[in-house]
Amino acid sequence: MNRADIVALDKRHVWHPYTAMEAYIAETDPLVVVRAEGPYLHDADGRRYLDANGSWWVSTLGHRHPRLVHALVQQAQEMPHVSLAGVTHAPAALLARELAAIAPGAEREDLPAEEKLGRVFYSDDGSTAVEVAIKMAAQHWAQNGRPKRTRFITLSGAFHGETVGATSVGGVPLFREVFGPLLFDVVHVPSPAEEGGWERAFAEVERALAAHPDEVAAVIVEPVLQGAAGMQLYAPDFLRAVREATRRVDTFLIADEVFTGLGRTGARFACDLAGVVPDMLCLAKALSGGLLPFAATLATERVFAGFLGGGERALYYGHSYCGNPLGAAVAREVLAIYRDEDVLGQVARKAPRIAAAFQRMADTLPGLTRPRALGMVGAVDLGGGGYLARSGWRVYEAARRRGLYLRPLGDTVYIAPALNLPDDTLDALLAGVEESVREVVRGR
Repeated sequence: MNRADIVALDKRHVWHPYTAMEAYIAETDPLVVVRAEGPYLHDADGRRYLDANGSWWVSTLGHRHPRLVHALVQQAQEMPHVSLAGVTHAPAALLARELAAIAPGAEREDLPAEEKLGRVFYSDDGSTAVEVAIKMAAQHWAQNGRPKRTRFITLSGAFHGETVGATSVGGVPLFREVFGPLLFDVVHVPSPAEEGGWERAFAEVERALAAHPDEVAAVIVEPVLQGAAGMQLYAPDFLRAVREATRRVDTFLIADEVFTGLGRTGARFACDLAGVVPDMLCLAKALSGGLLPFAATLATERVFAGFLGGGERALYYGHSYCGNPLGAAVAREVLAIYRDEDVLGQVARKAPRIAAAFQRMADTLPGLTRPRALGMVGAVDLGGGGYLARSGWRVYEAARRRGLYLRPLGDTVYIAPALNLPDDTLDALLAGVEESVREVVRGR
């Protein structure tokens, strides 16, 4: 098929995510990707684009890493899929052990065994990883003497996924308001990234916990970095304070590390930046290196123990592909590559260059505000228009002309590329972003 045929079929039949379809069909000349390799996307016109956001934050080791492809093919030749309901297989068992071994707090000798993240529940993607955690928390309290604990505290600007439960605990109004009648009640508190600082946000968390100590099932957060809110950063001190506050009322802390987990922020987990061990931790995206939908929810031994006993106490949740051997085998290879290629060390060396580049843009270009960076994430705002603003999309078009795929978050221009991006490629990316932003700013 030629490019025109693909686009025609696409516009006739495909409903795209997070896309205003009327404008897309009438106006958009989409990228038609025919191949992806390393940090690059190759389109049907023979052009190559540097993927600045890892295809929605999943390809942290680049596209089609040869070791991941080999692991996938090898597992497919042996056993592509088997249900995990009442049976098991080596990839799932071995991966669970490896995740437990690297989880926050795993090496702390002072941490009681019941507080360690020693249990792994598999699912399909980030949304379901969060949905699992929500159900774990609610059911744990319901069948362990605290049935009134059904409310969740969440942050303004939070994004936790697309299922009804995950949408309920989200804090981006655009993504949740239309579904309001379907969502369960939550307590929204200000984001610690908002004006007023983390102390103001924490005071609201404390106030909510004090007002409803017997009703709060959990506090759920994206640790240190809120992605979909516009790459908003906040102090690790907030996370530490929330952890202590949840301990005082003996309720759960859920860490949604779907975006931040496995090196994005420079630490293995963003929770490690605060020295915090949550009761549940959600993983996806980087876990399978962009090859397959695959996710995991880690839980402490205490949470797990709350489901022991008769059959009526079991967690009745699971999808057909939960813990599938293909995803588990690829995830194990992802963890092996992180070890063998010193991915966290690579991030530590590259992060200062990203931070310097975004600070330089804000210092030298008029109208840019709030430069920020953490690990392999850098961001800057071109205005205050929010998610539906168009300034970022003008940068997207300018970047596309330069061979960059740079999808914005409204007025927020950001990068979240592969963590193992070669140094010269990172330099080219940062230079291209700056040139694209400069073109848009000068054209205002």
